[in-house]
Amino acid sequence: MLGFPQAPSLGCRGLPGPGALDAAGTRCSAPAPQLPAPPRPLHPETPESSGAAFAACPARTGPDSRADGSHWPWQGCLFPAGHGAGQKSAGFCPVLNFSLTSSFVEKQQSHKKGRGRRGSCARKRRRRASEEGRSRGAEAGRAGPERASLDMRCLSGAWRAAAPRLPAPWRSPRCRGSAAGPAARKSVPYEKTLREAGSGSGEPSRPPPRSAEVVVVGGGSLGCQTTYHLAKQGVTSVVLLERDRLTSGTTWHTAGLLWQLRPSDVEVELLAHTRDVVSRELPAETGLHTGWVQNGGLFIASNKQRLDEYKRLMSLGKVYGVESYVLTPSQTKDLYPLMNIEDLYGTLYVPKDGTMDPAGTCSTLARAAAARGATIIENCPVTGIQVRADDFGVRRVHAVETAHGTIQTPCVVNCAGVWAPALGRLAGVHVPLVGMHHAYVVTERIEGIQNMPNVRDHDASVYLRLQGDALSVGGYESNPIFWEEVSEKFAFGLFDLDWDVFMKHIEGAINRVPVLEKTGIKSTVCGPESFTADHKPLMGEAPEVRGFFLGCGFNSAGMMLGGGCGRELAHWIIHGRPEKDMYGYDIRRFHHSLTNNNRWIRERSHESYAKNYSIVFPHDEPLAGRNVRKDPLHEELLRQGCVFQERHGWERPGWFSPGGAAPVLDYDYYGAYGRERHKDYTYNRLLGDEYTFDFPPHHDIIKTECLTCRTALALFDMSYFGKFYLVGPEATKAANWLFTADVSKAPGSTVYTCMLNQRGGVESDLTVSRISPGAPASPLAPAFEGDGYYLAIGGAVAQHNWSHITAVLQDMKLQCKLLDCSEELGMMSIQGPLSRVVLQEVLDTDLSNEAFPFSTHKLVTAAGCTVRAMRLSFVGELGWELHVPRADCVKVYQAVMQAGARHGIANAGYRAIDSLSIEKGYRHWHADLRPDDTPLEAGLAFTCKLKSSIPFLGREAVEAQKANGIFRRLVCFTTEEKVPMFGLEAVWRNGEVVGHIRRADFGFAIDRTIAYGYIRDPAGGPVSLDFVRSGSYELERMGVPYPAQAHTRSPFDPDNQRVKGIY
Repeated sequence: MLGFPQAPSLGCRGLPGPGALDAAGTRCSAPAPQLPAPPRPLHPETPESSGAAFAACPARTGPDSRADGSHWPWQGCLFPAGHGAGQKSAGFCPVLNFSLTSSFVEKQQSHKKGRGRRGSCARKRRRRASEEGRSRGAEAGRAGPERASLDMRCLSGAWRAAAPRLPAPWRSPRCRGSAAGPAARKSVPYEKTLREAGSGSGEPSRPPPRSAEVVVVGGGSLGCQTTYHLAKQGVTSVVLLERDRLTSGTTWHTAGLLWQLRPSDVEVELLAHTRDVVSRELPAETGLHTGWVQNGGLFIASNKQRLDEYKRLMSLGKVYGVESYVLTPSQTKDLYPLMNIEDLYGTLYVPKDGTMDPAGTCSTLARAAAARGATIIENCPVTGIQVRADDFGVRRVHAVETAHGTIQTPCVVNCAGVWAPALGRLAGVHVPLVGMHHAYVVTERIEGIQNMPNVRDHDASVYLRLQGDALSVGGYESNPIFWEEVSEKFAFGLFDLDWDVFMKHIEGAINRVPVLEKTGIKSTVCGPESFTADHKPLMGEAPEVRGFFLGCGFNSAGMMLGGGCGRELAHWIIHGRPEKDMYGYDIRRFHHSLTNNNRWIRERSHESYAKNYSIVFPHDEPLAGRNVRKDPLHEELLRQGCVFQERHGWERPGWFSPGGAAPVLDYDYYGAYGRERHKDYTYNRLLGDEYTFDFPPHHDIIKTECLTCRTALALFDMSYFGKFYLVGPEATKAANWLFTADVSKAPGSTVYTCMLNQRGGVESDLTVSRISPGAPASPLAPAFEGDGYYLAIGGAVAQHNWSHITAVLQDMKLQCKLLDCSEELGMMSIQGPLSRVVLQEVLDTDLSNEAFPFSTHKLVTAAGCTVRAMRLSFVGELGWELHVPRADCVKVYQAVMQAGARHGIANAGYRAIDSLSIEKGYRHWHADLRPDDTPLEAGLAFTCKLKSSIPFLGREAVEAQKANGIFRRLVCFTTEEKVPMFGLEAVWRNGEVVGHIRRADFGFAIDRTIAYGYIRDPAGGPVSLDFVRSGSYELERMGVPYPAQAHTRSPFDPDNQRVKGIY
């Protein structure tokens, strides 16, 4: 965790002075601070400007040289030195097949707004264009330097006027894809790459060893970073295998941008480490320059919502000492004179953002790793992975086979990028990613662009990267091209750029920096990148094979996330878990049924790519990959207006719309690939209504659900929960070790508990119920010998829990089984003051406090069906959960709703649960609780059996923390002002930043905004309850501070009277 240095004093709490926008949209009157001076001018030939001079990158024969040393005929006449590796002629467009000359464009000016018009006139224009292009092709090939590039204005205008409608697979319903190999005559903008004429010669750079502790496969950014950090953490017997040369797959052509601010505290920390590695650590270790350029970053906002998102990032940045400024349009113009500001609402400037050079970074990493004992082997492709089952049937990595020998190893790290699925198949591991074409173009020299910050114009879906005295222009489009058949031989290759796909980026770039309209395109870069279902990497140990780790699927962000992720992955391999909370990247975040579901992977990866630059709203849901897992009440609730959320593949109730059914339809790819967009799509419209950082329009509907639960009763369908059985002769031994609470009680008991890792971090919170064996066996009561426990776990983290428990059982070699009955059982929770009255009519058992106390369970009959009733609550009310066989769920549901009708029962969803639970102070795993939080820090010491002598996983760490003091503590805050908060808000105590909010919602019963966040003492001391009580607090939301009150107990029913039935 980084420190909490005080943010610079900028007037109006962190905003530049006169003329600057404050968070309410008004102007500040405080004196304006002096913005940091731009970096010193970068001479085009200095390493800082081009990443050219690397001691670790010897000059090599370029790909444009013939075998006899002579040059191909196009070399030397098309592009400036260092950029002409096989480019097509300057004035010739290979896609349009015509020359983009000024005379041609002049003929087409009247048609600029008509892309690809149909009809005879359009066809005639295209024929004339084609003929003119063919006649001028030879002349263009002989053109001098003044005609050495495509003119953006010509390209944009001419394309609209005369773009031929090429036969294309994307016009059919099937997704567009490409099986084409690499296109020649393209060029990356780096003067030095690690490409060699002799690469792929068949001889490895050195013989592979017979054994190694770890074998890393893939010599791109992640492979080099992971190898470096493994060696730095003491693993000297580590081997990196690269089938060609380092960076040859996807890393060599990356844009190499690094933005420090992301809407995630963990990612901010990961990015900070990458920046530290490339700017400080590696140069200090090796004496080499990595190619790092600190030229700053500028985020463009064209509307209030976008600027609000940036202000959220600014507030989070203050917690981690990331310097940033919200600028007005005029201030932005002063910083970036070439920018068009007519449509600007504001910008966020981060002066210490920058760019990295792939060859410089990876070669320096390799040298530093080798100096620490690592072995780097190039030209050594992996041909197989040996996996063997141990005596308990657990599949483990045994060896890596290469074309030049076999390496015995217990650990393989898959850093193979786009090729990761193929490597995974060698071991029987599913790697859920897809390959896509991802592109940018490099402009000719632009006068006045030197020293400008990199730009992200999210609303135009385009970025502008400073490239010395030019710009690289790229972005994310809605119709990316899938790489359908990934070639094993692909190395240092590029695809032909599809201008039809890419043109939107040209238009967005010209709008933002108008000088680009008269600027030539020096080269195009279109290469493969790997993308995942949620646009986040795949990391951690694969559930299928022990010792097989993933470090792939980085969604074109492998350079900027590489340092942080490489360090975490190394720690994961060595110690069994990362230091930080990496659940968002952990392969176990996906249910095993999804990682081999090609439709789900493809749809979700497309949507995540297409929406990469969209505003991250708190209540957004995917439209892709839906309806994969439905619980037994799905159709019943859909008819009653349920608006579903997607979690772990499940459709779970979000909230209930009074407007009627809102079904989730098949994915329409947002109209891409010739598909027709859904019309009158109710579900999509309801989602769109909630695209706000204010209270959503359905706020009052959720309020009704919450208050109905507080005053009468509500039914929550929680069937998506994970429902596992831990059974067998040594089940109690396993339960004692796994769970922090004492669960070895008599059958009929239910206990809320945590599971920890060795460092005392919370891997899960769940309920564990002691059960008796069934006779005959059923989903409610399996048959088993020995002891049995029923585990109910939040459905969104069920796979993570399954994998954690399984790994512990395997490591301890215990005689017990873990059974998954999640699909066979439904789960309903009936909560509220009247729940006992209603359920007493439905269940055949006495529900009094004496007969059915809190935290107990029974097999009972409901509507003629056997169910397991548990007296529990996750909302702070009197209530029961009913665990019901799938076939009986609808019958039981209807019986409960019928009995509750006259008492005012209502359906309620997870949006209501979120509000009700935070109001009561109940924790949510991966919000209030994470693997880097301990029970003591989270206020869950009562779940730990520290007064007993029973050992449990993580006990030593918890006891040590208890003895040494708690230096971070979860605190509840409320605000008098009714303002929406969603998390990431900075927490100020007595004028100092002490933490940030993890989770926030509105509590309707207390009529307050409620927020939970971990705080520290800036002086480094323990955070006691007295420390919490003695402070004066503010929560900074989008740059605006709001006075807050800290609570050491729940602000709602702190004495727990309601769950006991005392109202």
